[in-house]
Amino acid sequence: KVTEIYEGTSEIQRIVIGRSLGK
Repeated sequence: KVTEIYEGTSEIQRIVIGRSLGK
C-alpha cells in the first residue's frame, strides 16, 4: 500500500518519505 501513499502525496513529500524510508 506504499504506492497509494505516494499517489496521495506531492513531489516534495515523496522526497521526504523517500529519505525517511532510507532510500
